[in-house]
Amino acid sequence: MKKLHFFILKSYLGPLAMTFFISLFILVMQFLWRYVDDLVGKGLDFVTLGELLFYASVQVIPMALPLAILLASLMTFGSLGENYELTAIKASGVSLMRTMKPLIVVTVIISFLAFGFSNNVLPWANLKLYTLLWSVKQKKPELEIKEQIFYDGIENFRIKISGKDPETGLMHDVMIYDHRDSRNPNTNVTLADSGKLQVSSNKSFMKLTLMDGVRFEENVRNEKKRLNDRAKQRFRKDKFKKQVALFDMQGHNLERSDEQLFSSNDRMKNLAQLQDGIDTLSTQTSEITNQIQEQTKNFYFQQRKYLHRRNKEIEKIAVDSAQILNSDSLFNALSTHQQLMAIEGAKRQAQDNRSQLEGKLSRYRNYNTKITRHFMEVHRKFTLSFACFIFFFIGAPLGAIIRKGGLGMPVVISVLFFIFYYIIDTLGVKFAKEGAWHVYQGMWLSSAILFPLGAFLTYKSATDSTLLNADAYIIFFQKLFKREKFDLKNRLDKEKEAESDAKT
Repeated sequence: MKKLHFFILKSYLGPLAMTFFISLFILVMQFLWRYVDDLVGKGLDFVTLGELLFYASVQVIPMALPLAILLASLMTFGSLGENYELTAIKASGVSLMRTMKPLIVVTVIISFLAFGFSNNVLPWANLKLYTLLWSVKQKKPELEIKEQIFYDGIENFRIKISGKDPETGLMHDVMIYDHRDSRNPNTNVTLADSGKLQVSSNKSFMKLTLMDGVRFEENVRNEKKRLNDRAKQRFRKDKFKKQVALFDMQGHNLERSDEQLFSSNDRMKNLAQLQDGIDTLSTQTSEITNQIQEQTKNFYFQQRKYLHRRNKEIEKIAVDSAQILNSDSLFNALSTHQQLMAIEGAKRQAQDNRSQLEGKLSRYRNYNTKITRHFMEVHRKFTLSFACFIFFFIGAPLGAIIRKGGLGMPVVISVLFFIFYYIIDTLGVKFAKEGAWHVYQGMWLSSAILFPLGAFLTYKSATDSTLLNADAYIIFFQKLFKREKFDLKNRLDKEKEAESDAKT
């Protein structure tokens, strides 16, 4: 039995490692495709790119691991069934569940490791990744002026050149538009026969040396006279043999953002931090609820302090007055101007209270949304571990049923199952995030659907079902067509006999 277990483990761990790294590579490529617009043209060094890819690889492990387990288990038992090794194992009296026993232990260990990874490593990787991504997004494009194209990488300036010497870096026919005056952006233009760019050693500023050029400036800032005739406005033209311009390079270098800016996000927290965040947000929600109740009470019962006076004489007068006068008679006793003032004051007070209540309600909804996302993240840490377990009990019996190994049929079936799982999981997360379902319903939807499927496939495989065995279907249809062909032949023979009897 130990030799059998060792053989099964050896047959499983190799495909598991291979499919895991293949899945990881595909998901990292998908990540790069998603953020390619933010990375291209930024002049990132290899260290930064390597760091970004490392954090991205860690982040996609929760997606790669279940897919790898599904594909590896399907390949392993499909290969065993294809080579009739599984048949020999069953013939020796070993059931499918006993054959799967060592791999079940491995899957349980992987599930616990996946939970520890989701709780400790993944929040750290998310924090590092999104902090670095934000820093990269804030970085301006690399300083590269192309021919016949206006370069706008320097704030408030547009630079265009007609040609560039690749060896010396000398630029020809340089045109610079100065847009620092946002109201009149095209009134300052510099033309030069040639120019050369030099960046300081610390990359804090850029030095542009222009040779044999002209600077045109049109004065349209005449605040006193407000001249409309452009011919009367002052015009300035300066010729130069050499001119040096300095440009600030701030933003062209990668400046790391503070990780504290992203640490409050739910994806950057472990279970303990998520629970603390839920408690804090719940307290804030309760405070806002109390504030809304108190403000509503104050709005409708502004004179409530008079109702609590202990002076019985005043209370009696108030009651008697209420019997004699009413609000309509008091309002009608006012002049027209006073009535309008009273109405405007009431409207203004109602609008102020409405604005305050809408602000508090907006904060209340915001806190509730954050609480929902915190709970979703709590459930997500457990659904990853359970997904590994479920995909094993789908892949192993499915491989034993279809009896096809290698990377052909198993890959197709695994991808189809994973796409189905991803669609269902995405729908559940969407419903939970929007509040249409409870958080646990949305987050466990995919597991609730796939778990019965895994149990069904395990039962069918243990009972040697030919449910998904392609050969069984081929044999069935061959027998069916053969029988129909035989019936057709008998019918034709009978018809011939009937015709011959009729002739005689």
